Amino acid sequence: MDVVWLRQFLALAGPRVWRARLEDIRRQAGASRRAGRMVLQRHAIELAIDRLRQPDPGRPPSDAEIRVAALVAETMRTHEALGEAGRIRLREQLATALTARNTLVPLFHLMRSAALQRARGFTVHHAGLNDGTPFDLLITRDGSEAELACDVISAEDGRGMHRGAWFHLVDRIDPDLQTWLAAHPGRYLLKMTLPQGLRCTPPDCGQLPILHRRIRAMLDGPHRADHDEAAILRLDPLLLAGAQADELGLLSHLRHEFGPEAHLAVTASGGGVFAMAARAGQENAVAAAIRRRLATIAPTRLTGQRPGILAMFVEDTDRTEWRTLRDNMELEGETRQFLTHPDARRVVAVTCTSRLELFGLHPPDTRHDGELRFRNPTHPAAKSPALAPAVLSSI
Repeated sequence: MDVVWLRQFLALAGPRVWRARLEDIRRQAGASRRAGRMVLQRHAIELAIDRLRQPDPGRPPSDAEIRVAALVAETMRTHEALGEAGRIRLREQLATALTARNTLVPLFHLMRSAALQRARGFTVHHAGLNDGTPFDLLITRDGSEAELACDVISAEDGRGMHRGAWFHLVDRIDPDLQTWLAAHPGRYLLKMTLPQGLRCTPPDCGQLPILHRRIRAMLDGPHRADHDEAAILRLDPLLLAGAQADELGLLSHLRHEFGPEAHLAVTASGGGVFAMAARAGQENAVAAAIRRRLATIAPTRLTGQRPGILAMFVEDTDRTEWRTLRDNMELEGETRQFLTHPDARRVVAVTCTSRLELFGLHPPDTRHDGELRFRNPTHPAAKSPALAPAVLSSI
C-alpha cells in the first residue's frame, strides 16, 4: 500500500475540505445511536482513507481498507493520465462526493469499473472525464469498442419503508420507551404495519413526528391498539424462551417470525425489554426499481454508436438482501425483462455490483467475476469474441 497516493488524494480533495467532511461525518454519527451507525457505514470509504493516512493507525489495514487504498491509487493514476479538462471534471466529481449526503461510492465505482475492464484485457479511455461524453468509459479490445456508463441506485428506491427512516424513528422513540419501561417493567412487543410505507430523506422526515406522537399517545393511554389507513399499531406481551432473552437471541427470533423484510429494534431498560417489528404494506421491490432506472438512463447515457454496457452499483443494501436478490434471481428476472424492452436496444449487457464486491467482503465466487452480468442476446454485438469478457452473462 503506497501512502503517497493517499497524500496526493487528500491534496486533490483539499485539506480543509477533507477535515470539514470528517468532522461532519463524526458529528452526524454522534448525534444518535442507530442512525449514527448507518452514517458510519455510509461513509466507510472516507473513514477508511482517514485511518490509512494516519502515521500510526494502530493495526494492520483490513482487506477492505487495502481495496480502498487501491482505488485511491487508481484515482490518482487516472488523474495523472487525464488532460486538463478531464482533471477539472475529476476534481469536480470529488468535490461533489464530499458534500451533503453524497459519498465517494460513485467515483470509486467508476474507478473500479475501469480497473476491472483493464484487467480483462481492454484498453480503457475515460471518455466521460476527458471528452465530456454521456457515457463514462470507452473500452477497446481486438478492434471492437463498447461504451460503458456507470450509475448508482439506492436500494431504498425499491423499499416501501426506508431503513434510514426506521433508524431515525427508533432513535426518536428510544428515550420515551426507556421512561415507559421504568414505570411498566416487563417485556413487550409493538407490531407496526404501515400500509403507505415510511419514506424520508433527512432532514425531510415529516412522517416521523406524526408516527412518534401516535406511539407515545398509545403508550400513555389505556388502549394497546391504534389503526387507520396510515398505520396499524398493536402492543402485546413478549414471551421469550431462555435462548431468546438477550438482544441477539431476541432479534434472531423476531427475524425468524417476521421475515427478512421486517424492520426490528430492541430497547432495554433495567429488567424491561421493548421490541418493535415493523413492515410496509407491500413487499420490497429493489430489483424492479433497478429495472426502472435502467430504462431511464439507457437512452441518455449511451449514444447508440457502439454497443453499450450499463454498470449499476446498488447502494444501501446489506449482505442478506444482496444475496437474496442474487440467489432468488430477482435481479436477473427484472434485468432480462428490461433487455426485452425497446429502451434496451443500445445495451449489450448490464452489470450489477454492491459494496460487498467493492470491499471484497463477498465469499469468493468465480462465477460472478466481481459482478453480476447479464448479456442482451438480441444485440448485434452480443456474440462478439472481443467483447465477451465484458458482456457474457455471469450466471
